[in-house]
Amino acid sequence: MPAINADFEELLVSPEFVANPYPLLERLRQEEPVYWSDGIGGWLLTRYDDILVSFKQTTQYSNENRLGKAVEYLPPEKRANYKPFEDHYATKGLLHSDPPDHTRLRALVTREFTVMIVEKMRPRMLEVVDGLLDAAEKNGQMDVVPDLAAALPVQVIGEILGVPPPDRYLIRKWTDHILSFQGVNKPSEADLSRAQDALMEMRAYIKGMINERRRQPRGDLMGKFVAAESEGQRLSEAELISTCVTLFTAGHETTLSLISNTIYTLLANSDQYQLLRQDPGLLESAIEESLRYESPVSRQSRLMKEDTELAGKKLKKGEIVFQMLNAANRDPAYFTDPDKFDIQRKKNRHIAFGNGIHFCVGAALSRTESTIAVGTALKRFPNLRLVDDKPDWDVSKRNSRVLRSLQVQL
Repeated sequence: MPAINADFEELLVSPEFVANPYPLLERLRQEEPVYWSDGIGGWLLTRYDDILVSFKQTTQYSNENRLGKAVEYLPPEKRANYKPFEDHYATKGLLHSDPPDHTRLRALVTREFTVMIVEKMRPRMLEVVDGLLDAAEKNGQMDVVPDLAAALPVQVIGEILGVPPPDRYLIRKWTDHILSFQGVNKPSEADLSRAQDALMEMRAYIKGMINERRRQPRGDLMGKFVAAESEGQRLSEAELISTCVTLFTAGHETTLSLISNTIYTLLANSDQYQLLRQDPGLLESAIEESLRYESPVSRQSRLMKEDTELAGKKLKKGEIVFQMLNAANRDPAYFTDPDKFDIQRKKNRHIAFGNGIHFCVGAALSRTESTIAVGTALKRFPNLRLVDDKPDWDVSKRNSRVLRSLQVQL
């Protein structure tokens, strides 16, 4: 393997690293757990404990405008082309704010995704999953990614927010383009342009939904947000649009990844699949192990608000830090035999959904959708098997651990 700081840098921005990041991440964790990457454009944190620090110390490791930094490497004449992009990410929203704004915005969203509310959605989720699997059964095979893993959460978040069924396909199209620039701090102009176009389309669509709810109030989540906005200081229109962009994207991408990753990893580890078939009670444990082993969000960025020191390295105000969650969740300081997929794992304090005040508000929804989708698929098709043993990872998405396709025989 090349020496760190030489050809190593090229590997960190390569498709091969996205497809199989774990050997390089292990080396960084051992040799330079806080590592500056010129190619990625930020610090890479690979130790569990250091990433916990970056979650908890929000006065230093900030969420505000962290994604807008992605255009700052461009010369002024090119950067000017991305003013709508910068303006969007400069606006405070659920994922782009720190306390006290984050506390206020999170309170509005969290109450709509409690375990109790999610449990009330369970019958509808089961109905949707059965319908999707009925369609797949007629063909004798399916591509798990579009046919189940994407279709379920897109339909669920669409229903929650009040997106009409004919428009729900737009959610995934926009999300794919918006996520394409994330995960590095020096994205290509092509990725930035795709993200900006998708953001502008999504923002216009959300604005139309807001205006419609103002004219005719409804009981969906968008209607509740508009009602909160009308009460005054609790939520501005700009914050509402920013937060809804987050819900449109994060509301299905993580679950898409979790469902498909879990099915792939179980089928690729036949001993674990047999364990689950013998004891279906291990399903929730299998979902948690999948979250750890193939973390759906592989990295998250933070913006340094002030100078600080971490593991002997000086992090400066204005620099970007990447929390490599996929490295933290395989840190041997916290997980025994971390590179083994073990659905009977006893100690599994993974941070796939984040930590502290930025713990994912949709975690209960994602876990429930994934448990229903995976459990129902394996129950209905106990002889499920992979068409191709080699995983087809989507290497265009650097902060998501997601399959592009997963063909299975039923």
